[in-house]
Amino acid sequence: MSAPSAFGWGTILRLGLVQTALGAIVVLITSTLNRVMVVELALPAALPGGLVALHYAVQVLRPRWGYGSDLGRRRTPWIVGGMALLALGGIGAACGTVLVGPRPGAGFALLVLSFLAVGVGVGAAGTSLLVLLSTGVAPHRRGAAATIVWIMMIAGFVVTAPTAGHLLDPFSSSRLVAVSGGVSFIAFLVAVAALWGVEPTRSRAPDRPGPARPFATVLAEVWAEPEARRFTVFVFLAMLAYSAQELILEPFAGLVFAMSPGATTKLSGLQNGGVLAGMVLVALVTANGRGPLASLRLWTVAGCLGSAAALAGIAACGFAGPDAPLRACVAGLGLFNGIFAVAAIGSMMALAGTGGAPDGESRHGTRMGVWGAAQGVAFGLGGFLGAAGVDLARLAFGTVVPAYAAVFVAEAALFLVAAGLASRIGRPGTRARPVAGLTMRHAV
Repeated sequence: MSAPSAFGWGTILRLGLVQTALGAIVVLITSTLNRVMVVELALPAALPGGLVALHYAVQVLRPRWGYGSDLGRRRTPWIVGGMALLALGGIGAACGTVLVGPRPGAGFALLVLSFLAVGVGVGAAGTSLLVLLSTGVAPHRRGAAATIVWIMMIAGFVVTAPTAGHLLDPFSSSRLVAVSGGVSFIAFLVAVAALWGVEPTRSRAPDRPGPARPFATVLAEVWAEPEARRFTVFVFLAMLAYSAQELILEPFAGLVFAMSPGATTKLSGLQNGGVLAGMVLVALVTANGRGPLASLRLWTVAGCLGSAAALAGIAACGFAGPDAPLRACVAGLGLFNGIFAVAAIGSMMALAGTGGAPDGESRHGTRMGVWGAAQGVAFGLGGFLGAAGVDLARLAFGTVVPAYAAVFVAEAALFLVAAGLASRIGRPGTRARPVAGLTMRHAV
């Protein structure tokens, strides 16, 4: 793979626009169409929930898409192809939503195909975009680059949701298809324009000495790398804990602290503001690459430990009563979640190029795909397990507060385990060790 040796801030912002475009289509599918199915069309909530779960489940194929981009030695075709599939999925999902009322069989089939396309598109584009950033961004800028692309993805959420909502009033099926099609088409054009000229049209890598190794062989070689395997487990556990509180925090505040829907929404906004603050903090501190505080591993561990402490604090607030500092704990959870998330993505960029390959080929995409698959599966499981855990705990304890506290403490324990794994990743004290025919860095 041949990307420039160091992208400037302008190029990083351009690649962030790809994430903005990706976020714009995804929020339309997972938020707006979800509401239309449940409210306007009076469909069971399980239908959009199952479709979103399908979009997450297909993320397990990310390693294969990363391997494909490794073979081609260029990432841009995979990003553009993924965005095209995502855009088609967005349009198809809107058409399927409209069709599911008068023709349920055809509408449901189109929805399934569309959400599969969305999952494949997000995985293919997102994996190769991170690889392109990891190979083109200078090491000391990786934390800042991760912050920029994440914030720009959130910007896609923020701009698209209210704009689409405004254009959909008064609601009609034709408006839904027109708005979805317009957003998907514009987002695809923005992504293509942002990528134009960023990556050389031809690889500067030397010709492959022989036929490419099969995917199964390459995947086994990557999994044999202790660092890659450890980081995969870390990503899965940390993202599981990260996502498990999403569906239970607001109900907890409503049931235990008698907060109104508006108040719990504000509480969620406070958490999201903390996430943004944590991301910006890591970007500012690590941008110059100097000093002990520039270590992404340090911030990853700190984010996990802080998240664990905040979750334990939220659990304790349930027992403390109405005067408990719930808002402070939620803001702290957001802050440390943001610190952990952006530092982990920066570390992912750094680790994608470590390890060796017996034929000299790049393994960036395959490694990034393995970690992306772990992240996607964890996100898909996290919300469900958090909500199901509360239901099971309420049956066991018979009361609300201990049930929610048990789940929050379990999430905190996951973050503590993740912090232990993160502390061993990419440590300076490493030595070369042959594993499965490879020479790689192994943490001592």
